Amino acid sequence: MAKYRAIPPGFMTVGEVAKKMGITVRTLQYYDKEGLLAPSAESEGGRRLYTDKDLITLHQIMSLKSLGFSLDDIKQRLTSLETPADVANALTEQANDIREKIEQLTESLTAIEQLKAEVLQMQTVNFKKYADIIVNLQMKNEFYYLIKRFDDDTLDHIRSRFDKESGLDFMDRFNHVSDEIVQLKKDKVPPESDKCQRVTKKYWDLIMEFTNGDMSMLPKLVEIGNIDTAASAWEEKQKIVNDYLEPALQIYFSRLGVDPFEEAEK
Repeated sequence: MAKYRAIPPGFMTVGEVAKKMGITVRTLQYYDKEGLLAPSAESEGGRRLYTDKDLITLHQIMSLKSLGFSLDDIKQRLTSLETPADVANALTEQANDIREKIEQLTESLTAIEQLKAEVLQMQTVNFKKYADIIVNLQMKNEFYYLIKRFDDDTLDHIRSRFDKESGLDFMDRFNHVSDEIVQLKKDKVPPESDKCQRVTKKYWDLIMEFTNGDMSMLPKLVEIGNIDTAASAWEEKQKIVNDYLEPALQIYFSRLGVDPFEEAEK
């Protein structure tokens, strides 16, 4: 490190740098101690001296720190700034980090707004449901809003029955079958036809998979599935599915010679 008797032009003391960058002298001393930003020179009196180039490095450190990076992470990310290309690359990396952070913050803000909307629609405070909604938002499960329809017992069953992967897989298959049913209705396929009955069986098999064969859950599912006024495209689709499936299920059960809903009431 070069030493100077007096402070030459182009150099700044630690106090001047701290004032210019809006940080404390103690912070600069700490960065020097941690090997993040050493002064470029020192006066004979032991005063740390910094250059404009040091300010660029300090700006990198402060920006990365504001993005939540640890000092160890920052140390790995600091690059040499010897050429214009070095500076441009450093700024590009810094800009990319900022964009990534903005994207994360935007997702968090969206999740908060979505959770707020769900909270306002629920009649009581239920932090367990709030937690379920947050988890499903993080999973990017577009059907997170259905959680408010479930009672605590049903939610406990879902938690024990499905994990993230199997839960999303089930919803994908359920929606695929629902789309098939909507198409059958559009095509005016009669509920007693073999084509309709095959899809009805697929639908009922999914219900049995969801309940794990527990018939006592059926009345709750019927209550949850009753949609008077659709508040979303998904709910509108389910109204169509319910209307079309009601006679189809009656035919399906009569051919089986059993009515699961009667069993559930016993």
